[in-house]
Amino acid sequence: MKRLNFIQSRAFFRVIAILVPLVLNVYGIAAGSTEKASTVSGSVAVVPAGEVVRGAEGGEEEEKAGDVIMHHILNNRVFAFPPFGEVKLPEIKVGGYDISITKHVVMLWVVSAILVVLFSIVGGKYKKMTARQAPGGLVNAMEALVEFIRIDVAKANIGHGYEKYLTYLLTVFFFVLLCNLLGLVPYGATATGNINVTLTLATFSFFLTQSAALKAHGIKGYLAHLTGGTHPALWVIMIPIEFIGLFTKPVALTIRLFANMTAGHIVILSLIFISFILKSYIVAVVMSVPFSIFIYLLELFVAFLQAFIFTMLSALFIGLASAHEGHDEHEAGVASH
Repeated sequence: MKRLNFIQSRAFFRVIAILVPLVLNVYGIAAGSTEKASTVSGSVAVVPAGEVVRGAEGGEEEEKAGDVIMHHILNNRVFAFPPFGEVKLPEIKVGGYDISITKHVVMLWVVSAILVVLFSIVGGKYKKMTARQAPGGLVNAMEALVEFIRIDVAKANIGHGYEKYLTYLLTVFFFVLLCNLLGLVPYGATATGNINVTLTLATFSFFLTQSAALKAHGIKGYLAHLTGGTHPALWVIMIPIEFIGLFTKPVALTIRLFANMTAGHIVILSLIFISFILKSYIVAVVMSVPFSIFIYLLELFVAFLQAFIFTMLSALFIGLASAHEGHDEHEAGVASH
């Protein structure tokens, strides 16, 4: 029992060690914003309308809190490390197009590099293992995740021939997962909170889905699917509906991942800033810090959940597009018309 209590205490302090830099990070920004607001207050104190001045001060503080939150979740060319300073990323324009390096681009590079190094290490250790050896540690954890995606996601939703799509599904799962997790690290940025990133990933799934449908049914079967198996008189209605339906799936993938990863960060920062806006230590101890820790832990779960959902839905869409079950009856119904 003593050992169990010690392990639980150690786990609690690990969580605190992760959250304290994040809280201090926001505290440093908020403190600077409050000082700046006080300076502005002193410079306009000669204005007779005292109530107007106080209203301006409150608006300044609220604006600064909103600016910090938006700066954290939006993409820009500044990596802020308060109170240590900031790093401005280079601006690049080619032929009138802005291809500047932003913090989300840097995070994509970091995630890609970590995945390459991680799987290189795991693959090297796996090759050195003999048939009688069981994987352990990092290799065991990665093997469990790979087997989960292979059996419970790819094979369960795609069925026969799932091996052709397994590489993509594994890549997108680990990529999204690591992007989500690095966004919870202090001074980090959530690349999957950028709708351009999620839209690109969803576009890959869209083209892979259409390719699977064309390979499974051919052009004739693919076009026949757009009629919905209805009477030719209804094609003028069904074809636009089915065509629009092709694009609702990647849109759903895009919005779901983007919205979930963005909302969590907004909630955490908003809870922390409540104590600064109200200038109350009681609010900080009773509400801001405990609720922020709870949402932070919930975000860890959401990071894994959203990576799984994106991968599972991609596999499901591919499986539905390439499924042959009932397709012969569908074609026979179309031919009879």
